[in-house]
Amino acid sequence: MDIGVISDIHGDYQALQTVLDRLDNYHKVDHILCAGDLVGRGPEQNRVVEVIRERKIPTVRGNHDEWFYNLTRENTHFLKHLPLDLRCEYDNVKIFMCHGKPGSNLWGLYRDHVSETLLNMMLTSLQVDVLITGHTHVPMYLRVDSGCVVNPGSVYTFKSTRSTSHTYGILHLPDLTFDLYDVTAEAVEPIPHEP
Repeated sequence: MDIGVISDIHGDYQALQTVLDRLDNYHKVDHILCAGDLVGRGPEQNRVVEVIRERKIPTVRGNHDEWFYNLTRENTHFLKHLPLDLRCEYDNVKIFMCHGKPGSNLWGLYRDHVSETLLNMMLTSLQVDVLITGHTHVPMYLRVDSGCVVNPGSVYTFKSTRSTSHTYGILHLPDLTFDLYDVTAEAVEPIPHEP
């Protein structure tokens, strides 16, 4: 089973459409999960929220999703009621998704700030096999004894004061492997993982 994983769209409707088209028609994923920050900075915030709402893509509340950027009443209501974290299960694989790190959508997990011991403890404490996060705009895939931690990076492609990886990912279950893709690349090929 393949799960499309997106995060940190920040109102970039065109980039989101590119990613969803690829996930639907090229990758043909079974499900899509979104780790938050639908809005903030980007040009078409309402359209991004509408697409996520209409497609019923399971989404958690990012820190930017708590600040409302002249959104419609329906979109504001949708963002206000997004959960801080989400648990789901596919192919007998238990997944916990949050925007930053468990318990906070303002603080993220960075590769150089976490150890295998910490990640094993987090996964064991959460009683899950996969932890999906976002927020940092930096892709991450770390496999440990208890499972894996995945961050697809940020989808948006417009220029901003905050850097973007313009990436999305696909989590393969039940083997817990993860492929990362560049939204801006013409060829849809996985980006090599950092060691």
